[in-house]
Amino acid sequence: GNAAKLLGALKVAKVRNCHEAELKKIERCQLLIVDDLFLVPLDAKERPILLDIIEDRHERKSIIITSQYPPSAWYDMVGDPTVADAILDRIVHSAHTIELSGESMRKLKAKK
Repeated sequence: GNAAKLLGALKVAKVRNCHEAELKKIERCQLLIVDDLFLVPLDAKERPILLDIIEDRHERKSIIITSQYPPSAWYDMVGDPTVADAILDRIVHSAHTIELSGESMRKLKAKK
C-alpha cells in the first residue's frame, strides 16, 4: 500500500541521512493521504517515523487515512503500546471517522 511505500521511502532516506529533507517535503503538503495504513505491521524503524509525521500534522494540517483495520487493531499493527497510544491519541480523538461495511467494491465488480 501507499503507506508502506511512504514509510519505506523514509527509512531509505534515514539511512542516507536525508530523512529530515523527506519529512520537510511531507510537512509542506496541506493534505497528506495515507492509503492502506497498517496493511503491514510497523517495524521498530518505522514507528518513530510515523509518529513524527503524525505529530507534525496534529491540529495543523489535514491527513486522510484509510485502513483495512479498525483503530482498536492498530495497537497490534504499531507493535509498541506507547507509540500506538501517541499515534492514536493524535489521530482518533480529533478524527471524522467513516466506517464502511459490506463487500468490497473489487469483490462485487469481480462477480459481474
